[in-house]
Amino acid sequence: MKALHIITGLGVGGAEQQLRLLLRRLPVDCDVVTLTNPGAVAEGLRADGVRVFDLGMRGNRDLTALPRLTRLIRRGRYDLVHTHLYRACVYGRLAARLAGVRATVATEHSLGDAEIEGRPLTRGTRALYLATERLGTATVAVSDTVAGRLRDWGVPAGRIHIVPNGIDAARFRFDADERLAVRARLGIAPDAFVVGGVGRLVPGKRFDVLVRAVAALPGTVLVIAGDGPERASLERLAAQLGITERVRFPGECDMSPAAPGPSYESPRGPVSPARPPGASGAPARFAAPRRPGAPGGAGRPDVPGADGSAGAGSGAPGVPSLLCALDVFVSASREEAFGLAVVEALAAGLPVLHSTCPAIDDLPPHQSPGARRFGGTAGELTAVLRTWSGAGARRLPPAPVARHYDIEHSGRRLMDLYTRVLAAPAVPRTPIRPTERVPR
Repeated sequence: MKALHIITGLGVGGAEQQLRLLLRRLPVDCDVVTLTNPGAVAEGLRADGVRVFDLGMRGNRDLTALPRLTRLIRRGRYDLVHTHLYRACVYGRLAARLAGVRATVATEHSLGDAEIEGRPLTRGTRALYLATERLGTATVAVSDTVAGRLRDWGVPAGRIHIVPNGIDAARFRFDADERLAVRARLGIAPDAFVVGGVGRLVPGKRFDVLVRAVAALPGTVLVIAGDGPERASLERLAAQLGITERVRFPGECDMSPAAPGPSYESPRGPVSPARPPGASGAPARFAAPRRPGAPGGAGRPDVPGADGSAGAGSGAPGVPSLLCALDVFVSASREEAFGLAVVEALAAGLPVLHSTCPAIDDLPPHQSPGARRFGGTAGELTAVLRTWSGAGARRLPPAPVARHYDIEHSGRRLMDLYTRVLAAPAVPRTPIRPTERVPR
């Protein structure tokens, strides 16, 4: 089987890193196309031996991307196309249909009730999504909650398949030495009470709630890991509240796997996290595949995932290391499609406060004993944190939810879906009518 994964971008993000984790566990010859932004995860994929193409798309209205993507799919003679994130799903389904691919799967990573990928849902966004959804073979929801949202939109239930996001729980085991090392790196005292959050710095993540809550807790340190358009405003808010010295912004934190999963072997041969000498930090357009086993990479700080860091030029620790340094994890997001960061924090044995998390809500309470929901206001968060800060640092056993969302299980479920959609009898395809517009 030969599959092509199409994704909107490959910067450090949940969907992007989830793709990398899954590709290490699929016994399939996989290539990846990024429509734009060939960032750190693209470099990580190339280090794994995955061929990455950069389509160089200039924006949502770059219609030249469609024929270029169609030609790429035809040349690759792929059995299956799998798309990720809204723009890639729209363009990828159209291109796969035009290229005559037998099966097209799309994963919906970031669908909320009122937002998609952090942007407001509009009538046009929904109409375009549904128009292209019927061009595919199957739609994957990352949680029961997202599956319900898709059904409410009008996607037929028989086309929806649930493949939850997954984590490599072993990578999040608490390490006391790493805790001290990361705190020293961030300039935090060993005995300080530290609250933290991880994610894109966008309005929907509501990191401003964490800043306001910690401002009312003298001596408490806040770590906000990630990057995005809200960083400057969050820094200004911390300055206005007089807590700049108690807030750390380490930047993007990668969650790249340090080594291939035990069940993975590429059809091109065993995968090595190696990197050939002289390779650039971003994938060239239509780049040749990396040569497995080439020298370099392992143990080098400029390879994303070699040491758990974000890769070249990053001063941020990797997510597992960062979680070791925290005492409490907080997610104040307005909406989530899954809540991967919350599951990772629970795997690290951290007490977690969250405003919404489908990954937890979809399971019985005993699966996540360290998690507690709060109403989302800074005052309520302050009250809970004040109680917990008096108790000092406390680590819990990794929550059962971490085992439930094991990445190996997710990989097997996805592989089962691939097998089913390719084995199913071909059905008559609805032609693309001239009145159906390409996305603008």
